[in-house]
Amino acid sequence: MRCLGLDLGTRTLGLAMSDKMNMIASPYKVLHWDGENYDLLFKDLDEIIANNGITDLVLGLPKNMNNTLGFAAERSMKFKVALEERYSIEVKMIDERLSTVEATNYLLDADMSRKKRKKVVDGVAASIILDTYLKMKGN
Repeated sequence: MRCLGLDLGTRTLGLAMSDKMNMIASPYKVLHWDGENYDLLFKDLDEIIANNGITDLVLGLPKNMNNTLGFAAERSMKFKVALEERYSIEVKMIDERLSTVEATNYLLDADMSRKKRKKVVDGVAASIILDTYLKMKGN
């Protein structure tokens, strides 16, 4: 029983996975897609979910700073529906405002180069989203 955190962007999907005790969230992988075709993501997600015993999916909801929902939030909510239909798992939505900024700051503190940051920032943001969920759940 593990949780998978997801940070959906326009061209990438950051993934983070919990440990078996659902206490620690770690960046897992960043998938690339064309921004339209979920099948590109589902191909990898099918394998990840099946091979790792994923029971909970946690998707970031990118609200605007004034708490309204914009284009990015609508994109995430459409992806939520697609995930639930495909995997028959209820997808939990977590407010992800500033998660990418926080992830970038972590990587800057670690003195990571811009080129390397670009490759991993979405996975780190997904781990922040998943960590928020795990804390809310009381783990």
